[in-house]
Amino acid sequence: MPLINFIFLLFSLTLATATCPNKCGSVHFSYPFGVGSDCSMGSSFNIVCNKSTKPYLNITGKMLEIVAIHPTQIRVKYPYLLAATCYSNTEDYPHNSTRDDFSSVNLMDTQYAISDQNWLTADDIVTAFGENNKSFAGGCVTYCANKQPRGHGVCPNDENGYSAGNGCCQTSIPKGTTFLATQLSDAGGKWVRSKFFPCSYTFVEEKRTPKQSAFSYPFSDLNKSKNINEWVLSTPQPVVRLDWRVGTQNCSEAQRNSSTYACKANADCLNLEYLCRCKKGFHDNPYLNGCQDINECENIDLNPCNSNAICTNTNGSAYCSCPKGYAGDGLKNDGKGCIPSNMIHVFIGVGSGIGFLLFLSICILVHILLRKRRNKNRKAKFFKRNGGLLLQQQTNERTIQKAKLFSSEELEKATDNFNESRILGQGGQGTVYKGMLSDGKIVAIKKSKLLDKDHLEQFINEVVILSHVNHKNVVKLWGCCLETDVPLLVYELVPNGTLFDLIQDPNTEFQVSWNMRLKIATDIAGALAYLHSALSIPIYHRDVKSSNILLGEKYTVKLSDFGISRSVGTDQTHLTTLVKGTFGYLDPEYFQSSQFTGKSDVYSFGVVLVELLTGQRPIDIREEERSLVMRFLESMEENNLYKILDDEVLKHGNEVEVTAVAWLAQRCLNLKGRMRPTMKEVARELESLHMCVEDGEACEAKSIIISDNEYACTTSGISVE
Repeated sequence: MPLINFIFLLFSLTLATATCPNKCGSVHFSYPFGVGSDCSMGSSFNIVCNKSTKPYLNITGKMLEIVAIHPTQIRVKYPYLLAATCYSNTEDYPHNSTRDDFSSVNLMDTQYAISDQNWLTADDIVTAFGENNKSFAGGCVTYCANKQPRGHGVCPNDENGYSAGNGCCQTSIPKGTTFLATQLSDAGGKWVRSKFFPCSYTFVEEKRTPKQSAFSYPFSDLNKSKNINEWVLSTPQPVVRLDWRVGTQNCSEAQRNSSTYACKANADCLNLEYLCRCKKGFHDNPYLNGCQDINECENIDLNPCNSNAICTNTNGSAYCSCPKGYAGDGLKNDGKGCIPSNMIHVFIGVGSGIGFLLFLSICILVHILLRKRRNKNRKAKFFKRNGGLLLQQQTNERTIQKAKLFSSEELEKATDNFNESRILGQGGQGTVYKGMLSDGKIVAIKKSKLLDKDHLEQFINEVVILSHVNHKNVVKLWGCCLETDVPLLVYELVPNGTLFDLIQDPNTEFQVSWNMRLKIATDIAGALAYLHSALSIPIYHRDVKSSNILLGEKYTVKLSDFGISRSVGTDQTHLTTLVKGTFGYLDPEYFQSSQFTGKSDVYSFGVVLVELLTGQRPIDIREEERSLVMRFLESMEENNLYKILDDEVLKHGNEVEVTAVAWLAQRCLNLKGRMRPTMKEVARELESLHMCVEDGEACEAKSIIISDNEYACTTSGISVE
């Protein structure tokens, strides 16, 4: 198999999840088989489940109905393995014949082969040619020992059908056959010079037990020489067994490349077929996340211990021991079991037994105590390293009660051991997984990277900030976990991506209307105003950008990522810190002075407003100026705003409303921070404009930010005095 196919198979493994169906109609299946390319290991295992709930598989361009799927074989209805030949009615030999050959099958370029659990059945002389590991040829011949009335009987007429004297014969097919062709010859004309019927047939069908009904056809059908093609296509389809494997290599060759090797942890490879199976003592799907240990002690059928023995589960097996007063190996099959000790054995072993048990008990007790102490110290070490002490210093008792401390086991279960298929996104501070808690709540779990001192402060800062915040447009923190190798944050799941993806992804089919853009801007401004003005201790976000604005159901917005946010005292006007943030959104005044103020968040919000107006990126390497802000301000100064607006805004936005928002963005982007409005003023102005739009009225713009004038709702449009 080419390397690209193996890479595709490996990629498919990561996409096979619990959301994939495992049944179509009455047929059950598991990976590598699946419905759709995301749930199967490539096209060879892609099941088509149509409206009639019958599963089909495309093999060599033919859609074959699946009857059942087994660990090494698949049973399908295969009408293309049927051949028929009709002869002319003459006494001369050889007879002239018309041959309709439907039996040739070529599976050499597939991952399937005809199983040796099939028969080749015929009612004449049949010769078979094929290839498995090497070329082969075979066949059989039949005759009627008892001349039956014309048209009576079926072929085959019993559960075996291999006797040449009953009108049919059968021959076996070697294992691993990937090419098979058959040829019929006239036995009646060559030796007997007579023939009951003008036609003969041959087909391949799986071997059956006497209790199973086999495929057969009436001898009367052998008279249908004129409609042979119609008969072949309309006859019931025999069931054929096909062997399958995951690759064309053998196991030794496949194991040389660990990145493409299909068998996962605790799984063996069947060398000839390249199939994977769990090792003894393990179960689960060997092609996905590996095989898991079977607890033999909890399974009655697998428990190897006698009923009065003690069973201890081990990795891949179980250990049997006898309780006090019994002797033996504790095994129930081919073992001694646990037999009550006689008095002599008791007296002889009483001293040593008591001493040993006492020693063993002390060892076990010490081991348990050491393990508990080790686990406790380990969790305490992680708690301290992940900022638990810093969190206690920065929070009070009331704040801690608002955020739950989750256990590592609970979050591992919620994310299926942090399966890659649960990843929602990755960033500079860590990876976000989708998880489901034990109460059924769907959450987003942020797994931080290994933290240095600076990033640790960012993590603890995000916990502290979100613990104080309760706003509909700010992402809600549910809790955290500090007892793992890296800290974990658990917050509400906001499922529809980011504002950046919504307005700047050219592949999206969803058009962002002007009213939606205005509502998004209003809600984010309200959230920032809440952080700046409504809390007892104001909070500066410090990283306002469209990729930190999440979209929930009905495209409600949620402000997120408070890793570098800061709380400020009411008597403080600014923070003096190292410059942090995202290029393209940074306040130029903050960049020069390292003094961050609330007006710096206003500047970043102004960039988001320009994104909503233009649908362009803040920094675009395709533009000579690169900066979207500079191009926007130039268009405003030149009174040429239309050239930079997004097409959707131009087509459907109200001119005066768009102009009002553009003026507001221009004021937010003023190079002098003191000339910018506050977030509270920005939020009030946008809310006023949005209320007018919702009421279906026009708004007369009177700036409440630069001058003493105010907005007022009228019916005459927007104007600036």
